[in-house]
Amino acid sequence: MSRKKVLVLGGNFGGLTAALAVHHDLEGDVEVRVVSASDHFLFNPSLIWLPFGKRTATDITFPLEPTFEAHGIDFVRAEATHLDLSGKRVVTSAGTYDYDYLVIATGYRNDYAVVPGLGPDGNAFGITTLDDAIRARAGWRHFLEAPGDVVVGATQGAGCFGAAYEYLFNLSHQLRKLGLKKQVRLSFVSPEPFLGHFGMGGLPHGESMLSMFLKKEGITAHMDVGVDRVEEDRVVLADDQAIPFSYAMFVPPFLGQEVVRAATKIADAKGYVRVRDTYQAEAYDDVYAVGIAAAVPVPWQTSTPLGIPKTGFPTERMAHIAAKNIAAQIRGEQPRAHEEFGDMPAVCVMDAGNNGVIILADKMLPPRKHGVLIPGPQAHAMKLAFEKYFLWKARHGYVNLP
Repeated sequence: MSRKKVLVLGGNFGGLTAALAVHHDLEGDVEVRVVSASDHFLFNPSLIWLPFGKRTATDITFPLEPTFEAHGIDFVRAEATHLDLSGKRVVTSAGTYDYDYLVIATGYRNDYAVVPGLGPDGNAFGITTLDDAIRARAGWRHFLEAPGDVVVGATQGAGCFGAAYEYLFNLSHQLRKLGLKKQVRLSFVSPEPFLGHFGMGGLPHGESMLSMFLKKEGITAHMDVGVDRVEEDRVVLADDQAIPFSYAMFVPPFLGQEVVRAATKIADAKGYVRVRDTYQAEAYDDVYAVGIAAAVPVPWQTSTPLGIPKTGFPTERMAHIAAKNIAAQIRGEQPRAHEEFGDMPAVCVMDAGNNGVIILADKMLPPRKHGVLIPGPQAHAMKLAFEKYFLWKARHGYVNLP
């Protein structure tokens, strides 16, 4: 009997973990193929440092093919263009591939349309992709030639608030190092109902701690507000308030990939796959989605819309659950591994240049029993160490390590 085929779309946190985990769980008795539009793994959390020259692209990426090849996994650099779910095959720019089990780990695309003036050709920079961060680096160099006011924030609908806060505090740290702090007015804009909400409901004392951080750094916060437009030299908020700037960075909302959105039997309007707590698609037992590609309902309503952060830690957990369930199905068993997104532990480190905050909670989303924010320089050291550890782990395919 021929071996079962597992096709994984995407090669970053979710795709790499799922592909290697299912191969390891079945001790190689499976055909695993990864199709990815990019041929490099990117450690996204470090993009906050690249604009300030603290990292280069080669510092935070590595080629995927050698990693997969070393573990007996086929790698194809190609873009998926059509999901034929009833026919159990995926059409790509490099050909058509059939599967017995499909894992969708296609990540996100930026929704620049939410605010006029965003995007690669707009008036504000971004840091959510490698190309965005490289452009932000060029913009930062230009800014240093003639410093002025700075605006950092996230737009309505965004969910990646950690990156916005980290960039804000790292930028403030750089201004101080360069002796520019007193001549730059720094503003923060967010749709969060309060500081430290993070798109996950906030944690005890989080608002007061972030308030102290902002006061110490001389940063003015504009909370619970959307962005109407970003003009060449000012941000106009939804309440008509205008904030002038010489440099601006905004985190936009994310959308799923268009190829997923077009598969309406499994995807919602944003291009995310509707999943069960096994990370199987609601409509197909042989289709899984992990990471940002998996739909997660927002458990609250706020006056200004905001999303939920689907970061690397929960993405890895989803990928391991999917891999365990696929392995079980291939063995003729029922998929039993399961965990709701909101029930996963929250583990995050928010860097602030030479300081930071360690965020720990028993659950990603409330209600929670335990939650704590631990400030201090150890957070910065912890993030640096984790970057090196994770890149080493991922490059060598040691995904079963913690």
